[in-house]
Amino acid sequence: MRAMRRWSAWALTLAACCAAASAPAATVVSAAQVHTLDPAQPRAQALVFDDAGKILAVGTRADLLHLYPNAKHIDFGQATLVPGLIDAHAHVFELGINQLQADLTGTRSKAEALQRLREFARTLPAGQWLVGHGWDQNDWPDARFPEAADLDAEFPERPVWLQRIDGHAGWANGAAMRAAGRELGGDWQPDGGRIVRDAKGRATGVFIDDAMALVERARPPLAPAAVEQALSLGMQAAARHGLTGVHDAGVDLDTLRAYQRLGDRGQLPLRITAFAAGDGDALESLCRDGLYQHPSGRLKMRTVKLYADGALGSRGAALLKDYSDERGNRGLLRMSPEAMARAIAKAKRCGVQVATHAIGDRGNREVLDLYAQALGDDAAGRDHRWRIEHAQILAPQDLPRLAALHAIASMQPTHATSDMPWAEDRLGPVRINGAYAWRQLRDSGARLALGSDFPVESVDPRLGLFAAATRTDAAGKPLGGWHPEEKLTAYEALRGFTLDAAYAGFAENDVGSLAVGKRADFVVFEQDPLAVEPQALRELTLLGTYVDGAPVWQRRASDR
Repeated sequence: MRAMRRWSAWALTLAACCAAASAPAATVVSAAQVHTLDPAQPRAQALVFDDAGKILAVGTRADLLHLYPNAKHIDFGQATLVPGLIDAHAHVFELGINQLQADLTGTRSKAEALQRLREFARTLPAGQWLVGHGWDQNDWPDARFPEAADLDAEFPERPVWLQRIDGHAGWANGAAMRAAGRELGGDWQPDGGRIVRDAKGRATGVFIDDAMALVERARPPLAPAAVEQALSLGMQAAARHGLTGVHDAGVDLDTLRAYQRLGDRGQLPLRITAFAAGDGDALESLCRDGLYQHPSGRLKMRTVKLYADGALGSRGAALLKDYSDERGNRGLLRMSPEAMARAIAKAKRCGVQVATHAIGDRGNREVLDLYAQALGDDAAGRDHRWRIEHAQILAPQDLPRLAALHAIASMQPTHATSDMPWAEDRLGPVRINGAYAWRQLRDSGARLALGSDFPVESVDPRLGLFAAATRTDAAGKPLGGWHPEEKLTAYEALRGFTLDAAYAGFAENDVGSLAVGKRADFVVFEQDPLAVEPQALRELTLLGTYVDGAPVWQRRASDR
């Protein structure tokens, strides 16, 4: 055995020497610690990559400098390298466009929200829609939904349309509702959505899930250049926070074309795994033309994103029993089981991965039932990697079904720490035990791909690492963590944002760990995320974000 090990080491050294001699150009990067996330070689001090960004070797600083004496050397000193962080569920366009709209995130009252809107409206031309995002009535003293009348007092003529923080509800004023061009009162409801009405059947101004389209269709469309600008802003923000990849959960064909144009101009700073938005034009394109990958290797689409239900914060998540804080309401299904079954069968025929948004316990059960029906005997034998996006609330008997179906739980740790002040009010003391159940799912054998759902939550993956490992808010409350039995270790959280996220996007042979033959996507932290206390994860100092070995963001010396 020892002789075999000596032979193996000699052979690797010889191979590395040959590669070094023939490599056209190489760069060695070294640091005090390199966490590779490669089980075969979990820790190192350095890696070397060629001018195309492909990793040639991983090892000690001394060995690689010896094997590649002519290579460029970048030494990060006492810093730590980890594989590039991948957000497994986010919304790039929305993150970018939000920078061009009124921001109501973090408002602590309706009055504060209205004040921000007044200030933003001063920058707008007369007659232009006032569009914003980020309000959350759960953070206000009066946790009831706001109304059109609140906006009409300030903006009687200018249309106003404001998306809730989770993107699953919108708040309109009278002018925006009139622009919808149809009667919004009465006792009818649109499929997959709900118009909130008063006791007299009049629309109050809040539209939930697919009802939002009634108002959104009346807004002037964005020019293609504006879509590209929003995508660029979103990607820049992601890179600035340490992300080298994003699974963009819901992209129509026009947005994919905008991504392609950016890719053709070399303006994709990170890797985008785009999901076709529902059973629409992008899925039709995948079925007609095949799975898509841009020549740059930084853009692909091979997944369709479907919607089972809405969100918990707006009481649109589909539950098996009534909401504990609203008797008679069990949420809603955004797609009927029949429509979901047709879309799932279509995706399977086309070889397209299925990723379905499911938050409530009924929503998750419907998806699990439909996946089991569609996959049949292929569930275990075929590398389908179908996903449940959020998998937020599961009945006890459904928790082990994801592992049995080889379905991936695509979850967002910061949802738990954002929702914990009110989630139990929605669900009660029993159902809450199956909510945000990262540990139960992971221990059952399900693979967890982690993300943020930005801009619903912050784009910063450090907050996700922190939330996963502590289940507390920024002040460390509640002491010991909210339902601490569901915590992940720092390593498990890091794996969820790297190797497991890569696996969920069929990319584990290229990214997710630092190993020979993979891409040199990595981030540099001043501290070691696997050595600090979990409470310190949110305070990690990011020094740089690198894709294909090139910096896409670097911390300036003046920022340190």
